[in-house]
Amino acid sequence: MWPDHRKGWRSVRAAWRPLGRLWLALACACGVSPGRTANAASDLATHASPAGLTLEEARAIVALGPWPMAQRRDPGNRASGRPLAVELGRQLFRDPRMSPVGYIACVTCHQPDRAFTDRKARAHGMADLPRNTPALANLSLQHWYGWGGGADSLWMASIKPILDAREFDGNGALVVRLFAREPELAACYRRVFGVSPLVDAERTLVNVGKALAAYVETLVTARTPFDEFRDALTGGDASVVAAYPDDALRGLRLFVGRAGCIACHGGPNFSDGRFHSGMAPVDPIAAAVADSLHDSGRLRDARDLLASRFNLRGDYNDDRSGRNAVDTGHLVPGAEMAGRYRTPSLRNVAVTAPYFHDGRTDSLRDALRHPGAPLSEPLRIGEVDDLAAFLATLSDAYGARRPWNTAGLTRCR
Repeated sequence: MWPDHRKGWRSVRAAWRPLGRLWLALACACGVSPGRTANAASDLATHASPAGLTLEEARAIVALGPWPMAQRRDPGNRASGRPLAVELGRQLFRDPRMSPVGYIACVTCHQPDRAFTDRKARAHGMADLPRNTPALANLSLQHWYGWGGGADSLWMASIKPILDAREFDGNGALVVRLFAREPELAACYRRVFGVSPLVDAERTLVNVGKALAAYVETLVTARTPFDEFRDALTGGDASVVAAYPDDALRGLRLFVGRAGCIACHGGPNFSDGRFHSGMAPVDPIAAAVADSLHDSGRLRDARDLLASRFNLRGDYNDDRSGRNAVDTGHLVPGAEMAGRYRTPSLRNVAVTAPYFHDGRTDSLRDALRHPGAPLSEPLRIGEVDDLAAFLATLSDAYGARRPWNTAGLTRCR
Protein backbone atom coordinates (compact mmCIF):
# COMPACT_ATOMS: atom_id res chain seq x y z
CA MET A 1 0.00 0.00 0.00
CA TRP A 2 1.02 3.59 -0.46
CA PRO A 3 1.37 5.65 2.75
CA ASP A 4 -1.73 7.41 4.13
CA HIS A 5 -0.97 11.13 3.80
CA ARG A 6 -3.62 11.96 6.40
CA LYS A 7 -1.33 10.58 9.09
CA GLY A 8 1.04 12.84 10.90
CA TRP A 9 4.57 13.34 9.65
CA ARG A 10 6.11 11.28 12.41
CA SER A 11 3.92 8.23 11.82
CA VAL A 12 4.53 8.34 8.07
CA ARG A 13 8.25 8.74 8.60
CA ALA A 14 8.30 5.77 10.97
CA ALA A 15 6.25 3.68 8.57
CA TRP A 16 8.79 4.17 5.77
CA ARG A 17 12.00 4.04 7.80
CA PRO A 18 12.78 0.54 6.41
CA LEU A 19 12.52 2.04 2.93
CA GLY A 20 15.36 4.40 3.76
CA ARG A 21 17.55 1.42 4.52
CA LEU A 22 16.42 -0.17 1.25
CA TRP A 23 17.45 2.88 -0.74
CA LEU A 24 20.75 3.15 1.09
CA ALA A 25 21.61 -0.47 0.31
CA LEU A 26 20.40 -0.10 -3.26
CA ALA A 27 22.46 3.01 -3.76
CA CYS A 28 25.61 1.35 -2.49
CA ALA A 29 25.00 -1.43 -5.01
CA CYS A 30 24.50 1.05 -7.84
CA GLY A 31 27.18 3.60 -7.02
CA VAL A 32 24.81 6.36 -5.82
CA SER A 33 26.04 8.61 -3.05
CA PRO A 34 24.49 7.91 0.39
CA GLY A 35 23.57 11.59 0.72
CA ARG A 36 21.55 11.54 -2.46
CA THR A 37 19.95 8.26 -1.43
CA ALA A 38 18.94 9.62 1.97
CA ASN A 39 17.22 12.53 0.23
CA ALA A 40 15.44 10.11 -2.13
CA ALA A 41 14.24 8.00 0.79
CA SER A 42 13.05 11.10 2.62
CA ASP A 43 11.16 12.28 -0.47
CA LEU A 44 9.50 8.89 -0.83
CA ALA A 45 8.54 8.98 2.83
CA THR A 46 6.47 12.07 2.20
CA HIS A 47 5.08 11.04 -1.20
CA ALA A 48 4.99 7.44 -2.37
CA SER A 49 6.89 4.17 -2.37
CA PRO A 50 6.67 0.91 -4.32
CA ALA A 51 4.65 -1.15 -1.86
CA GLY A 52 6.26 -4.41 -0.92
CA LEU A 53 9.36 -4.03 -3.11
CA THR A 54 12.16 -5.97 -1.51
CA LEU A 55 15.79 -5.01 -1.84
CA GLU A 56 16.30 -7.99 -4.14
CA GLU A 57 13.44 -6.86 -6.39
CA ALA A 58 14.71 -3.30 -6.45
CA ARG A 59 18.21 -4.40 -7.44
CA ALA A 60 16.79 -6.60 -10.21
CA ILE A 61 14.70 -3.72 -11.55
CA VAL A 62 17.64 -1.31 -11.52
CA ALA A 63 19.69 -3.86 -13.50
CA LEU A 64 17.14 -3.53 -16.35
CA GLY A 65 18.60 -0.14 -17.24
CA PRO A 66 19.67 2.48 -17.91
CA TRP A 67 18.20 3.18 -21.33
CA PRO A 68 19.21 4.08 -23.92
CA MET A 69 22.61 2.46 -23.81
CA ALA A 70 25.61 4.13 -25.36
CA GLN A 71 25.92 3.36 -29.05
CA ARG A 72 29.15 1.71 -30.13
CA ARG A 73 30.78 1.44 -33.51
CA ASP A 74 31.33 -1.98 -35.03
CA PRO A 75 35.11 -2.42 -35.40
CA GLY A 76 34.53 -5.02 -38.10
CA ASN A 77 32.64 -2.54 -40.27
CA ARG A 78 34.49 0.58 -41.37
CA ALA A 79 31.17 2.11 -42.45
CA SER A 80 29.70 1.84 -38.93
CA GLY A 81 28.72 5.16 -37.43
CA ARG A 82 29.50 7.20 -40.56
CA PRO A 83 26.63 9.49 -41.61
CA LEU A 84 27.26 9.05 -45.34
CA ALA A 85 27.21 5.26 -44.95
CA VAL A 86 23.98 5.49 -42.95
CA GLU A 87 22.44 7.53 -45.77
CA LEU A 88 23.58 5.02 -48.39
CA GLY A 89 22.23 2.15 -46.32
CA ARG A 90 18.91 3.91 -45.79
CA GLN A 91 18.47 4.24 -49.54
CA LEU A 92 19.52 0.64 -50.26
CA PHE A 93 17.19 -0.66 -47.53
CA ARG A 94 14.15 0.15 -49.64
CA ASP A 95 15.59 -0.51 -53.10
CA PRO A 96 14.12 -3.68 -54.74
CA ARG A 97 16.59 -3.87 -57.61
CA MET A 98 18.98 -6.22 -55.79
CA SER A 99 16.43 -8.96 -56.45
CA PRO A 100 15.96 -10.36 -59.98
CA VAL A 101 12.18 -9.92 -59.80
CA GLY A 102 12.50 -6.23 -58.92
CA TYR A 103 10.06 -6.13 -56.03
CA ILE A 104 11.89 -7.67 -53.04
CA ALA A 105 13.80 -5.31 -50.75
CA CYS A 106 14.72 -5.20 -47.06
CA VAL A 107 11.62 -3.11 -46.45
CA THR A 108 9.43 -5.88 -47.92
CA CYS A 109 9.71 -7.82 -44.65
CA HIS A 110 10.97 -5.08 -42.33
CA GLN A 111 8.20 -2.51 -42.65
CA PRO A 112 8.56 0.70 -40.65
CA ASP A 113 4.82 1.02 -40.00
CA ARG A 114 4.85 -2.48 -38.49
CA ALA A 115 7.78 -2.04 -36.11
CA PHE A 116 10.16 -3.17 -38.88
CA THR A 117 8.49 -6.58 -39.06
CA ASP A 118 5.79 -7.86 -41.44
CA ARG A 119 3.12 -9.19 -39.03
CA LYS A 120 3.29 -12.61 -40.69
CA ALA A 121 3.82 -15.85 -38.81
CA ARG A 122 6.78 -16.69 -41.04
CA ALA A 123 8.65 -14.54 -43.49
CA HIS A 124 8.03 -14.67 -47.22
CA GLY A 125 10.32 -13.30 -49.93
CA MET A 126 10.76 -15.26 -53.13
CA ALA A 127 9.42 -18.25 -51.17
CA ASP A 128 8.27 -19.16 -47.67
CA LEU A 129 10.83 -19.21 -44.88
CA PRO A 130 10.62 -21.29 -41.68
CA ARG A 131 11.00 -18.42 -39.21
CA ASN A 132 9.27 -15.28 -38.07
CA THR A 133 10.67 -11.95 -39.28
CA PRO A 134 12.54 -10.37 -36.34
CA ALA A 135 12.04 -6.71 -35.53
CA LEU A 136 14.96 -4.45 -36.38
CA ALA A 137 15.79 -2.54 -33.22
CA ASN A 138 18.81 -2.17 -30.94
CA LEU A 139 20.79 -4.67 -33.02
CA SER A 140 24.16 -3.11 -32.26
CA LEU A 141 23.79 -4.63 -28.78
CA GLN A 142 23.82 -8.17 -30.12
CA HIS A 143 26.70 -10.49 -30.87
CA TRP A 144 24.89 -13.17 -32.90
CA TYR A 145 22.21 -12.34 -35.46
CA GLY A 146 19.08 -14.16 -36.56
CA TRP A 147 16.99 -16.61 -34.56
CA GLY A 148 19.70 -19.26 -34.81
CA GLY A 149 22.73 -16.97 -34.78
CA GLY A 150 23.56 -17.57 -38.42
CA ALA A 151 25.64 -14.39 -38.64
CA ASP A 152 28.38 -13.09 -36.34
CA SER A 153 28.09 -9.48 -37.52
CA LEU A 154 25.25 -7.21 -38.52
CA TRP A 155 26.80 -6.70 -41.94
CA MET A 156 26.96 -10.45 -42.55
CA ALA A 157 23.32 -10.67 -41.46
CA SER A 158 22.55 -7.99 -44.06
CA ILE A 159 24.29 -9.91 -46.85
CA LYS A 160 22.58 -13.25 -46.19
CA PRO A 161 19.06 -12.35 -47.36
CA ILE A 162 20.41 -10.83 -50.57
CA LEU A 163 21.95 -14.18 -51.52
CA ASP A 164 19.28 -16.49 -50.09
CA ALA A 165 17.17 -17.97 -52.90
CA ARG A 166 14.10 -17.82 -50.67
CA GLU A 167 14.53 -14.13 -49.89
CA PHE A 168 16.08 -11.80 -52.51
CA ASP A 169 17.66 -14.52 -54.67
CA GLY A 170 20.24 -11.92 -55.60
CA ASN A 171 23.97 -11.93 -56.30
CA GLY A 172 26.92 -9.62 -56.67
CA ALA A 173 26.24 -8.98 -60.34
CA LEU A 174 22.73 -7.69 -59.60
CA VAL A 175 24.10 -5.39 -56.93
CA VAL A 176 26.69 -3.99 -59.34
CA ARG A 177 24.00 -3.50 -61.98
CA LEU A 178 22.01 -1.39 -59.53
CA PHE A 179 24.90 1.04 -59.19
CA ALA A 180 25.58 1.00 -62.94
CA ARG A 181 21.99 2.16 -63.51
CA GLU A 182 22.00 4.73 -60.69
CA PRO A 183 24.95 7.14 -61.02
CA GLU A 184 23.95 9.18 -57.97
CA LEU A 185 23.88 6.08 -55.81
CA ALA A 186 27.23 4.99 -57.26
CA ALA A 187 28.70 8.40 -56.41
CA CYS A 188 27.50 8.01 -52.84
CA TYR A 189 29.10 4.56 -52.66
CA ARG A 190 32.42 5.98 -53.88
CA ARG A 191 32.31 8.70 -51.23
CA VAL A 192 31.72 6.11 -48.50
CA PHE A 193 34.13 3.37 -49.59
CA GLY A 194 36.63 5.23 -51.75
CA VAL A 195 36.34 2.83 -54.72
CA SER A 196 33.99 2.26 -57.64
CA PRO A 197 31.11 -0.18 -57.06
CA LEU A 198 31.55 -1.49 -60.60
CA VAL A 199 34.92 -3.21 -60.29
CA ASP A 200 34.71 -6.10 -57.79
CA ALA A 201 31.20 -7.60 -57.50
CA GLU A 202 31.78 -9.51 -54.28
CA ARG A 203 33.48 -6.58 -52.57
CA THR A 204 30.56 -4.38 -53.65
CA LEU A 205 28.12 -6.91 -52.19
CA VAL A 206 29.99 -6.90 -48.88
CA ASN A 207 30.13 -3.12 -48.76
CA VAL A 208 26.40 -2.95 -49.44
CA GLY A 209 25.94 -5.22 -46.42
CA LYS A 210 28.10 -2.87 -44.37
CA ALA A 211 26.15 0.20 -45.49
CA LEU A 212 22.88 -1.54 -44.66
CA ALA A 213 24.28 -2.46 -41.24
CA ALA A 214 25.35 1.16 -40.65
CA TYR A 215 21.75 2.21 -41.25
CA VAL A 216 20.14 -0.57 -39.21
CA GLU A 217 22.39 0.32 -36.26
CA THR A 218 20.52 3.62 -36.04
CA LEU A 219 17.16 1.88 -35.45
CA VAL A 220 17.01 2.23 -31.68
CA THR A 221 13.92 2.15 -29.51
CA ALA A 222 13.23 5.20 -27.40
CA ARG A 223 12.60 5.47 -23.68
CA THR A 224 9.49 3.86 -22.27
CA PRO A 225 7.22 4.21 -19.22
CA PHE A 226 9.21 1.43 -17.60
CA ASP A 227 12.48 3.36 -18.10
CA GLU A 228 10.93 6.39 -16.40
CA PHE A 229 9.83 4.18 -13.49
CA ARG A 230 13.21 2.48 -13.20
CA ASP A 231 15.07 5.79 -13.18
CA ALA A 232 12.63 7.15 -10.61
CA LEU A 233 13.52 4.24 -8.35
CA THR A 234 17.21 5.07 -8.53
CA GLY A 235 16.63 8.81 -8.27
CA GLY A 236 13.90 8.82 -5.63
CA ASP A 237 11.31 10.60 -7.78
CA ALA A 238 8.15 9.69 -5.88
CA SER A 239 5.69 11.25 -8.33
CA VAL A 240 6.94 9.17 -11.24
CA VAL A 241 7.02 6.03 -9.11
CA ALA A 242 3.42 6.65 -8.07
CA ALA A 243 2.33 7.13 -11.70
CA TYR A 244 3.40 3.65 -12.75
CA PRO A 245 0.28 1.47 -13.20
CA ASP A 246 -0.52 -0.94 -10.39
CA ASP A 247 -1.03 -3.91 -12.71
CA ALA A 248 2.26 -3.20 -14.47
CA LEU A 249 4.05 -3.08 -11.11
CA ARG A 250 2.57 -6.43 -10.17
CA GLY A 251 3.68 -7.81 -13.52
CA LEU A 252 7.16 -6.37 -13.08
CA ARG A 253 7.50 -8.04 -9.70
CA LEU A 254 6.47 -11.33 -11.29
CA PHE A 255 8.97 -10.74 -14.11
CA VAL A 256 11.94 -10.29 -11.78
CA GLY A 257 10.63 -12.77 -9.23
CA ARG A 258 8.47 -15.86 -9.21
CA ALA A 259 7.87 -16.09 -12.97
CA GLY A 260 11.62 -16.16 -13.61
CA CYS A 261 11.44 -14.24 -16.90
CA ILE A 262 14.53 -12.21 -16.03
CA ALA A 263 16.70 -15.33 -16.20
CA CYS A 264 16.71 -15.02 -20.01
CA HIS A 265 15.27 -11.55 -20.55
CA GLY A 266 17.68 -9.60 -18.36
CA GLY A 267 19.69 -6.44 -18.88
CA PRO A 268 18.67 -3.10 -20.40
CA ASN A 269 17.73 -4.75 -23.72
CA PHE A 270 15.75 -7.50 -21.98
CA SER A 271 17.74 -10.30 -23.61
CA ASP A 272 20.73 -12.36 -22.57
CA GLY A 273 21.63 -12.86 -26.26
CA ARG A 274 21.96 -16.60 -25.69
CA PHE A 275 20.31 -19.62 -27.26
CA HIS A 276 17.65 -21.61 -25.47
CA SER A 277 15.49 -24.58 -26.35
CA GLY A 278 12.45 -23.66 -28.40
CA MET A 279 9.01 -24.72 -27.28
CA ALA A 280 7.35 -27.60 -29.09
CA PRO A 281 3.86 -26.74 -30.38
CA VAL A 282 1.07 -28.45 -28.46
CA ASP A 283 -1.47 -28.22 -31.28
CA PRO A 284 -1.16 -31.29 -33.59
CA ILE A 285 -1.47 -29.22 -36.76
CA ALA A 286 1.10 -26.70 -35.55
CA ALA A 287 3.39 -29.58 -34.59
CA ALA A 288 3.05 -31.07 -38.07
CA VAL A 289 3.89 -27.71 -39.63
CA ALA A 290 6.94 -27.39 -37.38
CA ASP A 291 8.15 -30.84 -38.40
CA SER A 292 7.76 -29.95 -42.08
CA LEU A 293 10.00 -26.90 -41.67
CA HIS A 294 13.04 -29.05 -40.80
CA ASP A 295 14.49 -26.25 -38.68
CA SER A 296 17.30 -27.40 -36.40
CA GLY A 297 17.81 -23.90 -34.99
CA ARG A 298 21.24 -22.99 -33.71
CA LEU A 299 22.83 -26.19 -35.01
CA ARG A 300 22.18 -25.52 -38.66
CA ASP A 301 22.95 -21.83 -38.36
CA ALA A 302 26.26 -22.44 -36.59
CA ARG A 303 27.35 -24.80 -39.36
CA ASP A 304 26.31 -22.33 -42.06
CA LEU A 305 28.10 -19.51 -40.26
CA LEU A 306 31.39 -21.36 -40.07
CA ALA A 307 31.14 -22.37 -43.73
CA SER A 308 30.58 -18.79 -44.92
CA ARG A 309 33.42 -16.70 -46.30
CA PHE A 310 31.60 -13.65 -44.92
CA ASN A 311 32.08 -14.52 -41.25
CA LEU A 312 34.45 -12.52 -39.05
CA ARG A 313 37.30 -14.96 -39.61
CA GLY A 314 37.25 -14.16 -43.32
CA ASP A 315 38.93 -11.49 -45.39
CA TYR A 316 36.15 -8.92 -45.12
CA ASN A 317 36.44 -8.23 -41.40
CA ASP A 318 37.73 -4.66 -40.99
CA ASP A 319 39.05 -5.35 -37.49
CA ARG A 320 42.58 -6.40 -38.32
CA SER A 321 43.23 -7.37 -34.71
CA GLY A 322 40.76 -10.23 -35.08
CA ARG A 323 39.50 -9.75 -31.53
CA ASN A 324 35.90 -9.60 -32.69
CA ALA A 325 36.29 -13.07 -34.29
CA VAL A 326 37.36 -14.93 -31.14
CA ASP A 327 33.90 -16.29 -30.35
CA THR A 328 33.44 -17.43 -33.94
CA GLY A 329 36.74 -19.28 -33.73
CA HIS A 330 35.55 -21.07 -30.59
CA LEU A 331 32.22 -22.07 -32.10
CA VAL A 332 31.87 -25.85 -32.35
CA PRO A 333 28.52 -27.12 -33.67
CA GLY A 334 27.13 -29.98 -31.63
CA ALA A 335 23.92 -31.92 -31.26
CA GLU A 336 23.04 -29.97 -28.12
CA MET A 337 22.48 -26.89 -30.31
CA ALA A 338 19.54 -28.46 -32.14
CA GLY A 339 16.26 -26.72 -31.46
CA ARG A 340 17.83 -23.73 -29.73
CA TYR A 341 16.99 -20.13 -30.64
CA ARG A 342 18.28 -16.75 -29.55
CA THR A 343 16.43 -14.89 -26.80
CA PRO A 344 14.65 -11.92 -28.43
CA SER A 345 14.54 -8.51 -26.82
CA LEU A 346 11.27 -7.58 -25.14
CA ARG A 347 11.49 -3.89 -25.94
CA ASN A 348 8.39 -3.00 -27.98
CA VAL A 349 7.26 -6.62 -27.67
CA ALA A 350 3.60 -5.58 -27.42
CA VAL A 351 3.71 -4.26 -31.01
CA THR A 352 5.88 -6.94 -32.65
CA ALA A 353 3.52 -9.91 -32.95
CA PRO A 354 3.50 -12.75 -33.97
CA TYR A 355 5.62 -14.41 -31.30
CA PHE A 356 8.23 -17.18 -31.01
CA HIS A 357 10.71 -18.14 -33.73
CA ASP A 358 7.96 -19.68 -35.85
CA GLY A 359 5.31 -17.03 -35.21
CA ARG A 360 2.91 -19.56 -33.73
CA THR A 361 0.73 -17.02 -31.93
CA ASP A 362 -0.17 -13.40 -32.56
CA SER A 363 -1.44 -12.79 -29.03
CA LEU A 364 0.94 -11.69 -26.30
CA ARG A 365 -1.33 -13.17 -23.65
CA ASP A 366 -1.48 -16.47 -25.51
CA ALA A 367 2.31 -16.46 -25.67
CA LEU A 368 2.44 -16.02 -21.90
CA ARG A 369 -0.16 -18.76 -21.43
CA HIS A 370 1.64 -21.20 -23.72
CA PRO A 371 2.09 -24.52 -21.90
CA GLY A 372 5.75 -24.55 -22.86
CA ALA A 373 6.46 -20.95 -21.88
CA PRO A 374 9.76 -20.81 -19.95
CA LEU A 375 8.25 -19.86 -16.60
CA SER A 376 9.57 -21.23 -13.34
CA GLU A 377 6.02 -22.16 -12.31
CA PRO A 378 2.50 -21.78 -13.80
CA LEU A 379 0.94 -18.33 -13.68
CA ARG A 380 -2.07 -17.82 -11.46
CA ILE A 381 -5.39 -16.25 -12.40
CA GLY A 382 -4.84 -12.62 -13.33
CA GLU A 383 -1.06 -12.88 -13.48
CA VAL A 384 -1.03 -13.22 -17.26
CA ASP A 385 -2.80 -9.86 -17.48
CA ASP A 386 -0.36 -8.32 -15.01
CA LEU A 387 2.66 -9.56 -16.97
CA ALA A 388 1.12 -8.29 -20.21
CA ALA A 389 0.51 -4.92 -18.56
CA PHE A 390 4.17 -4.72 -17.57
CA LEU A 391 5.36 -5.74 -21.04
CA ALA A 392 3.16 -3.01 -22.53
CA THR A 393 5.21 -0.45 -20.58
CA LEU A 394 8.27 -1.57 -22.58
CA SER A 395 6.80 0.08 -25.70
CA ASP A 396 8.06 3.53 -26.60
CA ALA A 397 5.90 6.40 -27.86
CA TYR A 398 6.38 5.43 -31.52
CA GLY A 399 4.98 1.96 -31.00
CA ALA A 400 4.59 0.03 -34.24
CA ARG A 401 4.95 3.11 -36.45
CA ARG A 402 8.69 3.71 -36.42
CA PRO A 403 10.31 6.96 -37.61
CA TRP A 404 10.88 6.70 -41.34
CA ASN A 405 12.44 9.15 -43.81
CA THR A 406 10.83 8.79 -47.23
CA ALA A 407 13.14 11.25 -48.96
CA GLY A 408 15.65 10.27 -51.62
CA LEU A 409 19.37 10.71 -51.11
CA THR A 410 19.60 13.75 -48.86
CA ARG A 411 23.13 13.89 -47.42
CA CYS A 412 25.31 12.12 -49.96
CA ARG A 413 25.64 14.87 -52.55
